[in-house]
Amino acid sequence: MTAGGTDGHGSDGLVLAVDGGNAKTDLALVDSSGRLLSLVRGGGSSAHALGIDGSVEVVEDLLESAIAQAGLEPLARPLASVAYLLLAGADLPEERSNLRTKIEQRAWSNRLVVDNDTLALLRAGTDRGWGLAVVCGAGINCLGLGPDGREVRFDALGAISGDWGGGGDVGLAALAAAARSADGRGPRTVLETAVPAHFGLTDPLEVSREIHLRRIPSARLLELAPVVVAVCDQDRVAADIIGRVTIEVIAFAAAALRRLELTEADSDVVLGGRMLRAVSPNVIETIARGVNETAPNARVLVAPSEPIVGAALLGLDALLGDAGAGARARAELDAAIAETRYDPPTVTVGRLPEQSFGSAPSVTSE
Repeated sequence: MTAGGTDGHGSDGLVLAVDGGNAKTDLALVDSSGRLLSLVRGGGSSAHALGIDGSVEVVEDLLESAIAQAGLEPLARPLASVAYLLLAGADLPEERSNLRTKIEQRAWSNRLVVDNDTLALLRAGTDRGWGLAVVCGAGINCLGLGPDGREVRFDALGAISGDWGGGGDVGLAALAAAARSADGRGPRTVLETAVPAHFGLTDPLEVSREIHLRRIPSARLLELAPVVVAVCDQDRVAADIIGRVTIEVIAFAAAALRRLELTEADSDVVLGGRMLRAVSPNVIETIARGVNETAPNARVLVAPSEPIVGAALLGLDALLGDAGAGARARAELDAAIAETRYDPPTVTVGRLPEQSFGSAPSVTSE
């Protein structure tokens, strides 16, 4: 975590919270009582896809909309007492430092924290101040915080850092399975028709050619993850892909628990991201059983709120305000998010899933 301050006096008790992902970004303004002043949602803000400047510009545009929605003075600087900007792509220390330097120039807050979005997920899932978060969004990542303040992070750079299990990986696996089904190299799977149908085509090999010729952006493979989730209960090949995701989630959690020496502790292991929020309860139960083989007392749960709630709660925690402020902020943000309708634009930028790390094991779904 990176914290610090900027000159100025800001709006007393105002929290600026941002959860920035690859597909969407949520920004909220909350006062010290937990009252939600505004919530806005826009496109992805990952610096891996947009660069540092592009990432900050997305947040700045959303902030301007949130200020107008809340009826605040647009020129007031700093606007907030504390800001938590928790962004996908802020994985390495130098990435967080570069983002922080650029954001500090905007003088949005007296105190500023710039970190990875796994921190928002962890706080959204537990009030304990420590535990693990594993996210499966466009990519996969894990953060572990011990009760003694120690932390475990992973580079989360894709195949080059040993990662598999994000939406891009699942989408690539789905296309590969569909192509192998079509040409006879692999088992038959409903993905043979479901994958090309998603792109308005009839043949998975046609999808492969369109990606190769750059007529379909390779980053759109992310869109296939929900397709796999939708058919995994009726198709063994799709089930095996989701089964491999469960293996990777368990591996992240088990490694973090061992490194933090929490194998005997009653840690909360918070799951989140579009994929883990969409899978069936049976998949979550499989993950829980796997985690409990390493840490029998650990409690595996899907975060009950979106990560933006966690970012806001962290800001309120920093203010050391009323104990009821967090409960109010969670309730009002949950209600506002439930009413928010946003269809992110087609993904056209981002990292092409690299060659998969290792081979996919055969997994029996339960």
